[in-house]
Amino acid sequence: MSEITALDPVVNVDIDKKRSLVDESQIGEEAKRARVEIERVKKRKVAMLLCYSGQVMEHKLSQTCLVFINLNSIYLIYRNPGMQTIEEELINSMLKAELISEEAFTTPQQMQFQRAARTDKGVSAARQVVSLKLPEKAKVEEINEHLPEQIRALGIKRTTKGFNSKSSCDARTYSYMLPTFSFTPPEQEISEAFRVTPEILEEVRTTLKIFEGTHNFHNFTSRKKPLDPSANRYIMSFCCEEPFLCGDIEFVVLKVKGQSFMLHQIRKMVGVVIAVVRGLTTKETIIRAWNTDRLDIPVAPGLGLVLEEVHYDRYNQKFGKDGIHEVLSWQEFDKDVKDFKEKFIHPSILETEIQEKSYPLIYDIREQHLHQNSIQSADTDTTALCNSTVSHSTVMCNSTAPNSAILCIDQVTESGHSPEL
Repeated sequence: MSEITALDPVVNVDIDKKRSLVDESQIGEEAKRARVEIERVKKRKVAMLLCYSGQVMEHKLSQTCLVFINLNSIYLIYRNPGMQTIEEELINSMLKAELISEEAFTTPQQMQFQRAARTDKGVSAARQVVSLKLPEKAKVEEINEHLPEQIRALGIKRTTKGFNSKSSCDARTYSYMLPTFSFTPPEQEISEAFRVTPEILEEVRTTLKIFEGTHNFHNFTSRKKPLDPSANRYIMSFCCEEPFLCGDIEFVVLKVKGQSFMLHQIRKMVGVVIAVVRGLTTKETIIRAWNTDRLDIPVAPGLGLVLEEVHYDRYNQKFGKDGIHEVLSWQEFDKDVKDFKEKFIHPSILETEIQEKSYPLIYDIREQHLHQNSIQSADTDTTALCNSTVSHSTVMCNSTAPNSAILCIDQVTESGHSPEL
């Protein structure tokens, strides 16, 4: 849960970068008095529950010819004034509702603004949580009045002064919705009429279970060295729900819960699972990916990824029953979340899939023969690699998507890092 352009990564972002402040001489006395009144209102630290459709926001950006920035990484990104990002929309709505001052709008650190989990470009959230300081009587209705309908604030709960939605979070749960024809055996033609068999479904579930536990996921992100301790991540559960029809296309939802995830980690996990289930590689490839060898893992589309929930078990145990602070579980908003997903998130996934046919393109993976020393960086144009015909190291590569990833099965040599996005 980041780009300056459609492909270039954001690195070394200065989170203290400020907007140009309005000339004080041009502010009327009435506006000055209103600002002072806002600053005098007693504020409390709160947690706010949000849901949003990242895909819809992505379309809005492309239609207005704006340059992409990470749509949903709230606070710890460069804020570009006037851009239609999730963060900009939310903070702007609070300013219009007179819940924050102009200074807090300019510098969110003043209201201790933080988000619980990062979401990549185009990724939606069913239950994102942000922490910040707001007036005691702030209501979500005031905020939603100034938000587009694909972004909703659902609830506000008072927290402790030291609560931080990111550092206080125990775990995050993500779902990944994908059409079952992504698991089509390579000898069969990919078709929207494909229906997953019980045997294939069991193979999916068995493969997902391999990821559970603590492992070194340096091959499942970018710019991580094999021995970097921060590449070790704990996966609590990874499961596959029952298939369902959405229109004429059959879908399944994969759900993964972990303490935290690195950039593209879930999408790469899904990518290699699809490769295993389709018979393009074996389960041993996953085990090898946790070793120090460098493997370039295919990245599944961001289209189906949704932040489902952020968990605060330790916080709830310590403060949830003290009579002052509320439990941060949000079950009372389950119906609102369900309605939002059915109205905005799931239709956007289905409509985009029908229009763009992203999955057949992403998973048109072909076997090729490359010399073991010819394996190149994932950000190399792999079209040239796919045309090579030398020796015995088998790889799978996606030649149809830009910056395609290579999954080396047999002989693995050091290659460059995957692109940031």
